[in-house]
Amino acid sequence: MKKRLISWNVNGIRAATKAGLPDWLRTEVPSILCLQETKAHPEQVPEEMASLPCHQYYSRPGRKGYSGVGLITRDEPVRVTYDFHPSFDDEGRLIQAEYPEFTLLNVYFPNGKASPERLQYKMEFYAAFQEHCAKLRAGGQRLVVCGDVNTAHRELDLARPKENESVSGFLPEERAWMDRFFSDGYLDTFRLFHADGGHYSWWSVRTKARERNVGWRIDYFIVSADLRSHVVGAGIMPEVMGSDHCPVFVDMDL
Repeated sequence: MKKRLISWNVNGIRAATKAGLPDWLRTEVPSILCLQETKAHPEQVPEEMASLPCHQYYSRPGRKGYSGVGLITRDEPVRVTYDFHPSFDDEGRLIQAEYPEFTLLNVYFPNGKASPERLQYKMEFYAAFQEHCAKLRAGGQRLVVCGDVNTAHRELDLARPKENESVSGFLPEERAWMDRFFSDGYLDTFRLFHADGGHYSWWSVRTKARERNVGWRIDYFIVSADLRSHVVGAGIMPEVMGSDHCPVFVDMDL
């Protein structure tokens, strides 16, 4: 059965709801929708979203109005958890959902631009997450990882690589972590079907970059290599408005 999984950093679920997220969801009807940067506790999710006929799960960050992830799914997961490491769980950046076919990790990875301390936090988060995934795979689980990774992997993943070599989100150490993660046996699903540049998922609002398509591809669907034969399509949906990010998707035959 073909299933479409969508991931979207909505930059606030309350703002996205006002911008038409529920109507878009009713039209698109994905099997699974993963949201990042919800900026809301579960009880703060607008009724128009909460009342949709599907299973919904939201993290509870320690700080209100900050971070947060959400999972909206037609099939009820076998198990849902929100913790993966005590040093990082307070920011509510992960939902892990176990399905019969795979384990899904919906993650809002930290942004490292604010300060050297936040960059260090980001790199430590990356390392802890990779270790968490390794443990899951050692236990026999097939993984689908999605979300805002907050790093563009290759030069063709952003419009202006040379100008951003010293900017968090394209730093050598951030890109090197992505190299290490993929070398552990993971695949960037978008690149299985699209080898060219010019495809982005985030644009700066301040500079009206979206109108000029001067963007970054920092939102990903990544699968463990043992799921490769089930991946039948992947893409980006730049026409969908409502956030400074746009949705990305993977189609799987399961």
